Amino acid sequence: MRIGAHVRDDDPVGAAAERGADVVQFFLSDPQGWKKPKPHPQTEALLASGLDVFVHAPYMINVASLNNKIRIPSRKNVIQHAEAAATVGARGLVVHGGHVTKGEDPADGFANWRKFFERQVAEGGFAVPVLIENTAGGDNAMARSFDNIKRLWDAVGEFGAGFCLDTCHAFAAGEDLVGIVDRVKAITGRIDLVHLNSSRDEFGSSRDRHDNISTGTIDADQLAAVAASAGCPVVVETPDEGQADDIAFLRDRAGR
Repeated sequence: MRIGAHVRDDDPVGAAAERGADVVQFFLSDPQGWKKPKPHPQTEALLASGLDVFVHAPYMINVASLNNKIRIPSRKNVIQHAEAAATVGARGLVVHGGHVTKGEDPADGFANWRKFFERQVAEGGFAVPVLIENTAGGDNAMARSFDNIKRLWDAVGEFGAGFCLDTCHAFAAGEDLVGIVDRVKAITGRIDLVHLNSSRDEFGSSRDRHDNISTGTIDADQLAAVAASAGCPVVVETPDEGQADDIAFLRDRAGR
């Protein structure tokens, strides 16, 4: 099992060494902005490092949106980030599922995801796999409930969309973590990456606040079971000061 962490953008190789990580995830640009990524200063070091690399797309991206001023730049940004992720040897680009707004038909959001994948695949595909991540809250979210994830995969699954399972988000959305890997794979056929996070809040809170494994509200054994059964790389997106302990715990309990 390959286990690592979401780390600082400027020195992912050094951060991996500090944490004893096999995997790193980081941003290639401001997560709250739309800027095209610049070449990463550690590109050569990342390619030579032996680390599994994942890139997280900016939070602003919302491919599902019915607003052209959001959806069109979102599509462009995903393509740009996938191209930049390829240059650092990334195995995938993590993108949130997005949402429509109150009063809008979710079917149109799923259709927007399908159109995006359909058009890009027709033009040669993405530079790295796009991994859609489940989200914690929002009644109009595309990837919060498993019912909606099923609808989303009906729209994009045939185009090779990947899936990133976030344990805090699932817990916040009211999804039981016991057996969750099998339930996800029954829908998507795959899990490409796990964001193995505990939560600061209670089950079903709809709040996206990550915590370390030893201090969060999610049972640590349940988290270890998810990591052990997923069959893919695992990244902790927990507070920095506890990441090394989180990684060590998972290696010990879930098996390396």
